[in-house]
Amino acid sequence: MTAATRAEPRAAAPERILSLDRLAALSSDALRGLYGRGSVPDDLTVLDGRPKGRMLTVRGLERGPVARFLRAFARHPRFPWDGKSFFPAGAEEGRGINRVDLLVRRFEWFPFATRVEPSVVDGEPCVYLDYEQPGNPWFIARIRDEIREVAPGLFLGPAMWKRDRGGASHVLWFAVDFSTPSDF
Repeated sequence: MTAATRAEPRAAAPERILSLDRLAALSSDALRGLYGRGSVPDDLTVLDGRPKGRMLTVRGLERGPVARFLRAFARHPRFPWDGKSFFPAGAEEGRGINRVDLLVRRFEWFPFATRVEPSVVDGEPCVYLDYEQPGNPWFIARIRDEIREVAPGLFLGPAMWKRDRGGASHVLWFAVDFSTPSDF
């Protein structure tokens, strides 16, 4: 075998430090720390596509059998929420919609607008997913989702319930991974 015909061994691609599975193994406190260190893209056109999504943990239900069930269910292919689809409208705004699979039918439900604004978690910039859109029911308009990039193409965020007097109560953590497009 000559040097020209010998196949050089390929270097293994470096393993990504963070993934949906690794985020799902973290506690709410660890996710909050990671979110606090996350960043907002300079240009929202990077939020373009159908990234796979995952509910990570429900705040206050992190231990015990209920927590184990929720984590396993969220990881299962039949979990109803598949993620969010994003459609940029420019560098500073965009829109999106949630993807939901209810076994017998798939839906794109609950549109949102995207823009950068201060987080209710820590006051730092975040990408706000605004559900106060025409056609959304009142209870969906009360949801406040935010995201920040915590690894290339991997966005983490809190899902919150807006309070009547301002602010929001944290309900759960979720993530969307643009490096893993959905087949939905």
